Amino acid sequence: MKTYSYTDLSPLQIEELCLRQLADDAAITERVKDIITRVKEEGDKALIDYALAFDKVNLEQLFIGQQEIQAIASEIPDDAKKAIDTAYANIKKFHAAQLYKEAKVETMPGVSCWRESRPIERVGLYIPGGTAVLPSTFLMLGIPAILAGCKEIVVCSPPQKDGKTNCYLAYCALLLGIEKIYLVGGAQAIAAMAFGTESLPKVYKIFGPGNRYVTQAKQLVLASGMTAIDMPAGPSEVLVFADETANPAFVASDLLAQSEHGVDSQAILVSTSAEIITETLEQVDIQLKALPREVIAAQAIANSYAVLVENKEQAMDFSNIYAPEHLILATDRFEELTPLISNAGSVFLGNLTPESAGDYASGTNHTLPTSGFAKAYSGVSIDSFIKKITFQHISPAGLTAIGPTVEILAAAEGLQAHKNAITIRLKSSDGY
Repeated sequence: MKTYSYTDLSPLQIEELCLRQLADDAAITERVKDIITRVKEEGDKALIDYALAFDKVNLEQLFIGQQEIQAIASEIPDDAKKAIDTAYANIKKFHAAQLYKEAKVETMPGVSCWRESRPIERVGLYIPGGTAVLPSTFLMLGIPAILAGCKEIVVCSPPQKDGKTNCYLAYCALLLGIEKIYLVGGAQAIAAMAFGTESLPKVYKIFGPGNRYVTQAKQLVLASGMTAIDMPAGPSEVLVFADETANPAFVASDLLAQSEHGVDSQAILVSTSAEIITETLEQVDIQLKALPREVIAAQAIANSYAVLVENKEQAMDFSNIYAPEHLILATDRFEELTPLISNAGSVFLGNLTPESAGDYASGTNHTLPTSGFAKAYSGVSIDSFIKKITFQHISPAGLTAIGPTVEILAAAEGLQAHKNAITIRLKSSDGY
């Protein structure tokens, strides 16, 4: 990891440093366009062909049903079952607190306005299954979808070598009441959920993280107008701010935890202490050698860097420009920093709060904006699975009060029919 001095960088250099590496996006986009077109035209046949080409599995059908899910789930180890149960309970408790009913507002006498929530009726959940299978993502997406009241939840995940899913995803499906898992991965899964095939129903909104192919597919189907997506997201990332109160071994473990996601992940260290940076990088080298995914993590670390800052204000300025998916404040004085945070997907406070806790079981959602999109997007929540519909009612007295205002504004805009819609009611004998 290269180390930069914040004070030696110009504003333009800081902006460039915070850009994510997306040099191969043009080539990926063309490949994804081809996949989407083929799935749109050939449906199930394309999905089966891609499963053979990409997953090396010859599928007889594109999904497993409830009985198979139950059989596969029965193979889960007891300790994993208990861990998933705990994570499920915590995630559900946190997200259930987001359900609330808004009050009606009388904007003027006789004019009432309010909003009501309605679930998105049919949603698609993409559960990655490339270099790592993520049952935690299944919980993070499935729980708020169910709490929101979505009527149909379509779940796609790449097939395993045996042409099925694994016991962890199967057990999550049981907990969530999901009766079918579609064995489709990658950009082709996104295309299938966006356009529908003989087996997969078209959905109204697609959720879930993935590699660059998945990300490009989500952005392309959004641009096509066929379906909505949760957010534009790319490779995972973390920014750790560490001051002299930080533990270098802890910080190194956080950097590596993010780096093992994939070679294009990024782990950024920002510190007010050159000594902490040196000791942390030494710990990174030590801990890296013990990781089963050492090769992957090493490549991610090679594309990451450290930034030496003079004070906490510079640190947070840099963090807000970078807008990290995960922000860890490895300091005993994190309460001084939280008011300075403007852009971050999820924040982890103190030396005993690793990002991995949020990834799995603390309760917050781990499906978060990456690539700087935390400047404009939030992570997945109950709100992601619902629509807010506005309502209003005007009484006779309310019409009398608000009518002249609407007539004047409509006339000013030259929209006579708008004005007439008020005038005709005001002139009616019963006030309607």
